[in-house]
Amino acid sequence: MPLKTDRRTFLKGSLLTPAAAALSLEAGTAAAQEAAVAGDGLPQGKIGDMAVSRVLLGGNLLTHYTHSRDLKYVYNLTAHYNTEEKIFETMALAEEHGVNTLVIHTAPGIMDTLKKYRRGQGGKMQWIVCPTAPVEPGLEEYTKQVHELVEDGTEAIYLWGVTGDRLAAEGKADLMAQAVDVVKEQGLPSGVGGHDIKVIQQCEENNVGADFYIKTFHHHNYPSGPKPEELTKPYNEFPGYWCQNPEETADLMAGVEKPWIAFKVMAAGAIPPKDAFQYVFDNGADHILAGMFDFEIAEDVKIAKEVLANVTRTRPWRS
Repeated sequence: MPLKTDRRTFLKGSLLTPAAAALSLEAGTAAAQEAAVAGDGLPQGKIGDMAVSRVLLGGNLLTHYTHSRDLKYVYNLTAHYNTEEKIFETMALAEEHGVNTLVIHTAPGIMDTLKKYRRGQGGKMQWIVCPTAPVEPGLEEYTKQVHELVEDGTEAIYLWGVTGDRLAAEGKADLMAQAVDVVKEQGLPSGVGGHDIKVIQQCEENNVGADFYIKTFHHHNYPSGPKPEELTKPYNEFPGYWCQNPEETADLMAGVEKPWIAFKVMAAGAIPPKDAFQYVFDNGADHILAGMFDFEIAEDVKIAKEVLANVTRTRPWRS
């Protein structure tokens, strides 16, 4: 599998047509080049009826979940920096550079902040949100939270990766399917997230019916990356790494015909954006979810556009 290197890009533009899903390697490259130069926007794909930029804004930094390993002060530093006003500024700047969709979980208070930005600040950012309510038989609390998110104006909802990992480990694909259906019944695109590859495997094997997947994906070529002897551990004994086997992930997703949003693409800051973005787009992801501070957005988007203009894929665009 190719291991490429490239980082951060910019803008808005051309939506890939359904025919792009059948493109060969050469045609896929040409389509990406065409999309990257059409107009001055960041290329987009489509999830359900949503036009979604190839780069999405990750919500963890906005909710202060920094995944800073053993650097305990970073959480508080981020909390002091990303005030509500700074969150507004960050989303506005992302929109300016063509990033039109935010992915975030229901951390305390964040939905109120998003509603203030949309209704009070005139923000246009789309929301893909994962509920944190428990997924258990009956789905009472989960269904209630889904309904609240729909009322708030959320455009798409997915099963939180933390929950997906747990359900996959317990072999409860039936509950994953029920969680997906709760959202589909509301008429929204319904996805499934996961860090563990078993989440996607079980969804595909059991016809769970997700409209899209959000799955971790990054290579291991960075100083603190996993050692070979660690790769055989079960995922729940594999702390600090978010894509345990990138080659296996790429191979699995090659046969998946649904849109794939890759997250943790920079291994929580350990891989430079150019390197991360090239690897992830080359190896099949349709969109990347990038946690960005406001001062990183312009450069990240610029890099992404450059990468998309020179992408070499074997997996057709599924979005």
